[in-house]
Amino acid sequence: MPAIKALFWDNGGVILTNGWDRHSRRAAVEKFHLDWADFEDRHELMLDAFETGRATLDQYLHRTVFYREHSFTPADFKAFMFEQSQACPEPLAFLGKIARMRRFLVASLNNESREINEYRIEKFKLRDYFEAFFSSCYLGVRKPDPGIYGLALKITQQSPAECILIDDRGLNLECARELGMQTILFKDLVQLRADLAHFDILIDGK
Repeated sequence: MPAIKALFWDNGGVILTNGWDRHSRRAAVEKFHLDWADFEDRHELMLDAFETGRATLDQYLHRTVFYREHSFTPADFKAFMFEQSQACPEPLAFLGKIARMRRFLVASLNNESREINEYRIEKFKLRDYFEAFFSSCYLGVRKPDPGIYGLALKITQQSPAECILIDDRGLNLECARELGMQTILFKDLVQLRADLAHFDILIDGK
């Protein structure tokens, strides 16, 4: 097995909560008294443009929520969206230990809209953990499209077999494996430590 040189991490569901997932959208519908079917239909139609940087947050909200008048403002809704992001303290601290080792290239590889992505980078000081951010909003392509993995590999000049993608979604990992990348399906920190140990990546001696 080739020595691992790069670790690519998903953010939502691994080191942070998801930024704007179905659970968060359900909570928004309840808080702001929206029609779920209408909102979700509009969300699905806007999602690709939103997460690949072709639609701004304002444009997304205009099409999904503020195509008609409400008693609340776009600023109210944005604040709620940002509040959904929380750290997963133990996995985030573990990532910090790996980053401080300076043994691997450590980068984010995630699907996220630009505004939410940059809020999370600032809020959780992710520049202290990642050397690069291969986010769908910057690259114009989303996981599991093979193009996003290919761009990350080309830009970093890494061999697929020497890279691990850590993600909580099987389909994302499946497509990465087809390009030759090593993969770990994240479930919890204990399992992640054990799976990394199979690649001779030991943190704190275990």
